[in-house]
Amino acid sequence: MAFQLQEGFSAVKTRQFVDTVAVHARAGKGGNGVCSFRREKFVPRGGPDGGDGGHGGDVVFCGDEDVDSLVALFFESRLFAENGQPGGGRRMKGRNGQHLVIPVPLGTMVVDEETGEELGDVVAHDQLLVVARGGRGGLGNVHWKRADHQAPREFTPGTEGEERRLRLDLRMMADAGLVGFPSAGKSSLLRCISRARPKVAAYPFTTLKPIIGTVVDQEKFTSFRVADIPGLIEDAHLGSGLGFDFLRHIERSRILVFVLDMAGVDGRQPWDDYRALLHELKMRDPALLERERLVLANKMDLPEAAGKLAQFERETGEVPLPISTVSREGVPELVQLLFDMIQPQPRLPGQARRTTRSLRSAQTARSIRTLREGRKSGGRAPRKTQGAASTDQPRKGYTPPRPLEGRGEHPGAEDVVSDTNLEGATFLEL
Repeated sequence: MAFQLQEGFSAVKTRQFVDTVAVHARAGKGGNGVCSFRREKFVPRGGPDGGDGGHGGDVVFCGDEDVDSLVALFFESRLFAENGQPGGGRRMKGRNGQHLVIPVPLGTMVVDEETGEELGDVVAHDQLLVVARGGRGGLGNVHWKRADHQAPREFTPGTEGEERRLRLDLRMMADAGLVGFPSAGKSSLLRCISRARPKVAAYPFTTLKPIIGTVVDQEKFTSFRVADIPGLIEDAHLGSGLGFDFLRHIERSRILVFVLDMAGVDGRQPWDDYRALLHELKMRDPALLERERLVLANKMDLPEAAGKLAQFERETGEVPLPISTVSREGVPELVQLLFDMIQPQPRLPGQARRTTRSLRSAQTARSIRTLREGRKSGGRAPRKTQGAASTDQPRKGYTPPRPLEGRGEHPGAEDVVSDTNLEGATFLEL
């Protein structure tokens, strides 16, 4: 039976976490140059005064540590920057188009879908990545003014901005990543060592999306980040369970923390779980096995965990750290051990975060929220331009100006003065 919407309801996208999204980015077009002549009382020979067009806006991604998902781009996948305005008379330059700045989470990789080229990776707060540059503004006829060409009618139109189809892949930036089977206690551990509040329940796969928690040392003003991903099971690389695509979020982690259910509550043996996790990491990327790792024996508050801990050491040769998220046994030692292994840099109280923003000062920036509001309002009415942009019929005896594709080697009428005579010519400033 097909699902039918009731009257008054509409189908909407319902997504809370998105780590891969495709967007259409288009930079602004440059404004056209203008052909204009100064016409003023008591100035019989005003001369050309057509101004240049404004530059188009860029499409820029900005790293923001307060953003943890690409869900905003999932709902707004068309990223169009503002066009530059055309020039005017009296040598007036057109207004530059505003940059479109979109905040993205740290760890966002931008790839061109058509060519497969990696355009960049946003890994720092306030880092800017220009993915589509705006077009250059055209030149007005004032640039063709010279002694032997005093009434130029040449001008150039603005160039088109870059347009691309992009794919954004999020790989979270965390110092430590939690790896384990479902119901091993990864989410409970994250709740113990940080203020993150992932869902905890007595059934597997309660964690359906990666969650980042920050562990803070108030005395030393240091902190590090821990990533919790959905649980892995055997043959996850073949599609079992939730698959192993979520392993991308720990590929940037310096330390891999294996959380094992040492009591075997679900009927599995911890040494078999450990071997299965190593196999899944190898199938994802063999380089993950070379990372620094830490093995945790969780659920040590249960009576059957002590006997299996000794057998685990005999089977694997690893000496895990015994902890319990219920009694908090071993949790302070774990936090101190992670601080010693990661060695985060301290941040002084009140110290401002370093910024790497470097946009052109002449162009202001707008966010994706401004883009949505502009589309809802329908935008402003287009400005009537002069020269080639005008649709009026030319008057009798009037020769309309002709647009040029570029300046050329010597902008102006090349048939008036040859290149040889041009070297010895004297140009007057009108």
